[in-house]
Amino acid sequence: MEQTILLTEEEMRRALERLAYQVLERHGDCAGLVLVGIQRRGADIAARLGRIIAERLGCALTSGALDINLYRDDWTTLSAKPAIGPSDIPVDLDGRDVLLVDDVLFTGRTIRAALEALLDYGRPRRVELLVLVDRGHRELPIHADYVGRAVNTGRNEQVDVLLRERDGRDEVLLSSH
Repeated sequence: MEQTILLTEEEMRRALERLAYQVLERHGDCAGLVLVGIQRRGADIAARLGRIIAERLGCALTSGALDINLYRDDWTTLSAKPAIGPSDIPVDLDGRDVLLVDDVLFTGRTIRAALEALLDYGRPRRVELLVLVDRGHRELPIHADYVGRAVNTGRNEQVDVLLRERDGRDEVLLSSH
């Protein structure tokens, strides 16, 4: 299997800082903004993004984590039963702006499931999407409002986001099978 480094640790750090500044440009003091990371790596990225934004603003953002496994449209075809993880959305989302965060945007099906899951926590005023990597190949009409890195990939390739919190290092890899 051949691997190419798409983002080094330093490039990932810079991408997250750039994304945080884009969010601040659009949302000012971020009052009413809720960061929601899709479990697992999206939640880790959202936590990092929240820390960067909080450093700039001098106050913490409301943030949470969302498990979408029960909302997936392929769960009946999975060979194993889906592993249900915790969701932690500490506020009612009615009328709030939600920044949904994930590591990789591919077909759009994970985001579709996340949008459905969010409605269990209220009806947001607006939902924006932030992804570290957009690799294309959409199957649904979904796009990211904030993108750390867009990369053209083949369907036979895989993008792996490695995070210090889970993998011991920060790196984004493109693998060919």
